[in-house]
Amino acid sequence: MHTKNLSLAVLASFLLAATTATAQSDYPTKPVRLVHGFTPGGISDVLARTLGAKLTPGLNGQQVLVEPRPGAGTTIASDLIAKAPGDGYTLFLQDMTTHAINARLYRRLPYDPVRDFTPITLVAASPLMLVVHPSLPVKNLKDLLALAKKRPNDLVHGSSGNGTIVHLAAEMMKSMAAVKMVHAPYKGSPQVVAGLLGGEVALSFATLPPVLPNIEAGRLRGLAVTTPQRSDVAPNIPTMKEAGLKDFELVLYTGILGPRGMPRPIVDRLNSEFAKVVKLADVQNIYKKVGAVAHTSTPDEFAAHIKLEMAKLGKLVDLSGARID
Repeated sequence: MHTKNLSLAVLASFLLAATTATAQSDYPTKPVRLVHGFTPGGISDVLARTLGAKLTPGLNGQQVLVEPRPGAGTTIASDLIAKAPGDGYTLFLQDMTTHAINARLYRRLPYDPVRDFTPITLVAASPLMLVVHPSLPVKNLKDLLALAKKRPNDLVHGSSGNGTIVHLAAEMMKSMAAVKMVHAPYKGSPQVVAGLLGGEVALSFATLPPVLPNIEAGRLRGLAVTTPQRSDVAPNIPTMKEAGLKDFELVLYTGILGPRGMPRPIVDRLNSEFAKVVKLADVQNIYKKVGAVAHTSTPDEFAAHIKLEMAKLGKLVDLSGARID
């Protein structure tokens, strides 16, 4: 009797393994959800819809349905993904910079930022730009830092909220240059840009799309970008390193995550399909419009990247003193 039960258990395990293998080889057999944690129309939404539309042919013709789940600094979307089945039908286009910051910024998260996710690939990288109101008597970063040293706690820098990458970039600059400025947090990026244009704040770090038209019109002045290389859409703007802070580097990364426990064959399949899509010429053109560049990785490289970013940005959160209960 014992032998019979053992044989049945072995047979059941074999059938389950065979069924699982078949499901993985046929993947996908239904539409795939691609969730992101921002409002419709923003950079993440544009990237998700661009990549999703181009993925369909390589995913057996299955549609990729983009689903914005904004709120609470992407933690609402992150929690949704963390609790989803790891079957490859729910994916997450995430601002990995925010993901890393949240790991230290929030005292309590309803998920583990490493354990509860499956890294698939990085898909994009983009800079922040340091911009100032044109009334400020500075032409470059060195002028700005000299003015800040001359007038400590006089200049006000705006951000899209405590603990955001825009806030942390300014704290990093202040620490490296040993200058003192006043932080003015706003509710979001549009409000920061409005504050800059109205002269409520003297300077801010910002993503490129909302500030480039204002720089071209003379309403704002761009001083430097935070990436190691200059941006193709603003080639005349130096990097922070070129402008005088040689160790300053901040890159905004976007990546694709899944829930924990995704089968490796499905992860590898998705990694390959995303790598093909980001190289397409029309995708590259859309990237350029939002100031991003293609940036891919293997799943293992991406996993290592997440841990490094969490350590680096966690230190900046500590430096800023920001915390969310």
